[in-house]
Amino acid sequence: MSKIAIAVEGVTVRFGDSVALRQVSLSIEPGELLLLLGPSGCGKSTLLRSIAGFVAPEAGRVLFDGADVTQVPPHQRQIGMVFQSFALFPHLSVGENVAFGLREQRRPTSEIQERVERALSDVKMGGFGARRVDQLSGGEQQRVALARALVTRPRCLLLDEPLSNLDAGLRHSMREEIRRVCKEHGLTTLYVTHDQKEALAIADRIAVMKAGRLEQLGSPWEVYRTPRSRNVATFLGETNLLEAKITALEGQTLRVKAGTLELAAEARPGLEVGQSVLLSIRPECLQLSDVRQSDAAFSAKTLKSSYLGEICEHELSCQGLSLRAYELNPQSPHAPPAGSELWVQVRRSDVVLLESEPTA
Repeated sequence: MSKIAIAVEGVTVRFGDSVALRQVSLSIEPGELLLLLGPSGCGKSTLLRSIAGFVAPEAGRVLFDGADVTQVPPHQRQIGMVFQSFALFPHLSVGENVAFGLREQRRPTSEIQERVERALSDVKMGGFGARRVDQLSGGEQQRVALARALVTRPRCLLLDEPLSNLDAGLRHSMREEIRRVCKEHGLTTLYVTHDQKEALAIADRIAVMKAGRLEQLGSPWEVYRTPRSRNVATFLGETNLLEAKITALEGQTLRVKAGTLELAAEARPGLEVGQSVLLSIRPECLQLSDVRQSDAAFSAKTLKSSYLGEICEHELSCQGLSLRAYELNPQSPHAPPAGSELWVQVRRSDVVLLESEPTA
């Protein structure tokens, strides 16, 4: 088998005058769970449907295990798909729904029965084969949809917003279930979502998209901790974004200045002294204290504090700049009153520098 299970090379898709995908390229390794993440209309579902064969690209190609399948119809690509609507047949039983693809393949009855039972057992729905679909909860229906996709033993699994119609509690449990099933079966999986927590929780890698382009591809840690653009930094979690300028390079440390606030950041290729940059700091990376603990700490005043249980969210004013800080596991039930002075510190590794770019 090729080291690359799915490859997308320079795929462009247009719908009339609208460009849905702009020369998108990415690859998925065998058994990998890749999450496509982005806002509505960014092109992630179009990319998934291009891989499935439901959308024909204007340019570029799609390869499975090194073979070009761009012109191969969907039913010949050996894929399994799960949709947000579940797409179950209401007039068929659970077992009949799961068996549908096998019957289309004209498999022997004994084989169909055995594989349906195994697929339902894999998604913890054993014994539900005779139930009607309308007797199932939303989470159970999603498990049946997953079993139907697995039973044909696809070469890859494509999931399009599979949990968006479930409530928060079910989404949490089902996302773990999907990852378990995919890993147990060694399935190469492409999963479309707009839910950042969902992506961070289950992905091997995350591909962040915007306006038909792939902006960043990496592990959940890499994409969250070291975003490469304003869009990735702001879409994947919360962040403080400040206009800044690089003032000095001291070994592997860059000195940056946002207004009158001076901070240190780690040096990296492509950044030079005198360059204007965007400075990104996650709110949870700002460490707060009532007393100054080091020379690197700077003072700020609270504008507003909100106790939210696991965190206390502080809106701060610092040298004319507005910052948001999260105090994790607050030890007091009383948030500091507006105007209180706090000392703020941030590690050099938590200050991420992005090349300055237009806001539009």
